[in-house]
Amino acid sequence: MDVVSDAISAVRIGRPSSNRVRVDGSWCARFAPYEGAGFHVVMEGSCWLLPDGGTPITLGPGDAVLLPHGAGHVIADSPADAATVEQAVPFERWAAAGPPPRTPAGPREVEMLCGKYRLDRSHAHPLMQELPEVVHLPNRVGANLELRSAIDLLGRELDGQRPGACIAVPSLLDLLLVYMIRSWMTEGAAGGAPAGAWPAVLGDPVTAAALRALHSDPAAPWTNDLLAAEAGVSRPTLARRFATLVGRSPMAYLTWWRLTYAAALLRDTPDSLATIAHRVGYGTPYALSHAFNREFGTTPGRYRTGH
Repeated sequence: MDVVSDAISAVRIGRPSSNRVRVDGSWCARFAPYEGAGFHVVMEGSCWLLPDGGTPITLGPGDAVLLPHGAGHVIADSPADAATVEQAVPFERWAAAGPPPRTPAGPREVEMLCGKYRLDRSHAHPLMQELPEVVHLPNRVGANLELRSAIDLLGRELDGQRPGACIAVPSLLDLLLVYMIRSWMTEGAAGGAPAGAWPAVLGDPVTAAALRALHSDPAAPWTNDLLAAEAGVSRPTLARRFATLVGRSPMAYLTWWRLTYAAALLRDTPDSLATIAHRVGYGTPYALSHAFNREFGTTPGRYRTGH
């Protein structure tokens, strides 16, 4: 696994959900804060995203927007005033109505894909934590080609009439999340602001090589010397660059990742504690349990039961 894949897998729970909606005229819908990540993709027409306490953003055909921290927001046909936003209809009313019929769009109609990913934020990777409240990815010619392709494929699957659509759509939604995060890393956050620290971390050849090694085999008996050899530099060089960019030493990051990975395995698999300890680099279940309790403030068994 690579760092981005692991960062997403460590927090993803279950399958994503989505609704295709089609509206026209004057409208305004409220999305309550959510313990996960929300997203919108505009398939036809245009609308406005009004983040709670944020700057309104206009969305056009092919635009995608990710709200990685589940911020409350409103979508509307126009940049509505405070009184209109206050009266916004809960989105659940639209979702309960089911998908709209496939008919030619009128001049003011808007068709969107609105959905969410369930996330466990108890121990999120710093790459996920530093995503901004809103990641706006406008549809520009020649930009984010992978994301554009995923959106096009989703548009063809949304009517649910194609064989295998029930499998294809959730898989495409997972792909959409990866491509939105990739696009943020390469383009920066909405409005042209610089991206966070982790794009720079993964762009540094020394630190990236060390992280690839740790994530590829977290159970290996890594030492600073072995990791420096893997990155092709001296141990002091690795220690200095890694700590400067990542914010902790290589061995401290390895310990943190091993326990975070163990938490994901406890949550998502029926594997025994002994099996998980072996997979994440602890010699005995007792050693893993002791370290896990120190990091999470609970035992692996209680953590598994609670999740």
